[in-house]
Amino acid sequence: MKILLLGYGKMGKEIERIALERGHEIVGRIDVNNQHELENLQKDSVDVGIEFSTPASAVGNIKTCLEKGWPVVCGTTGWLEHKKEIEALCENQKGAFFYASNYSIGVNLFFKLNQQLAKLMRGHDYRVDMTEIHHIHKKDAPSGTAITLAEGLLEEIDYMKGWTLVPEKKEGYIPILSERTGEVPGTHVIRYSSAVDTIEISHTAHSRQGFAQGAVVAGEWLAGKTGIFGMDDLLKLNDQ
Repeated sequence: MKILLLGYGKMGKEIERIALERGHEIVGRIDVNNQHELENLQKDSVDVGIEFSTPASAVGNIKTCLEKGWPVVCGTTGWLEHKKEIEALCENQKGAFFYASNYSIGVNLFFKLNQQLAKLMRGHDYRVDMTEIHHIHKKDAPSGTAITLAEGLLEEIDYMKGWTLVPEKKEGYIPILSERTGEVPGTHVIRYSSAVDTIEISHTAHSRQGFAQGAVVAGEWLAGKTGIFGMDDLLKLNDQ
């Protein structure tokens, strides 16, 4: 498979390593220093684009891929106010778009655990909050994974109105504390607290490998398809 890398930071390099190990070819590496080269690539030179750049670059990169007829896998977060626009373009172009806030299989299992615990906590007197910790290079806060976790909580906890980023305080909103330190790949903690005890679930990534491998697998799966997809579609395949 001919893969175009959109974003060539630490994640892009890890995706490249795994893609090459799996027998794929890297046909381009696009970042802020050679963005103009994206327009020069021909349609038949790319089988799939894998987009892990920055919030400022992601929308333009995805649009270019869809307009050129390339399936695109995106893991960049912080741009989701444009997601409906991208999905409409994908449908109009009869293209293929795969988005996930996190490509780790473990994290996606954690999403499901998060919702299951939220169901169990209904009717009990606990306050819920979240902490997410990432490396100092991460541009957005809270993380896309934290937002997905918060959305999962909001589906199950009907008395909460939304989420808010600490130190802002809003009654009826899930507080999310975002910390940026060192080279932490990603840690997410959901905490339920009462006057008598605390219940926590957490996911800690030890490296970027799980995220990168999931993105490459998503690219392999997406090739030849049309439509809008996410990790649930990929996990269903694994369940069959």
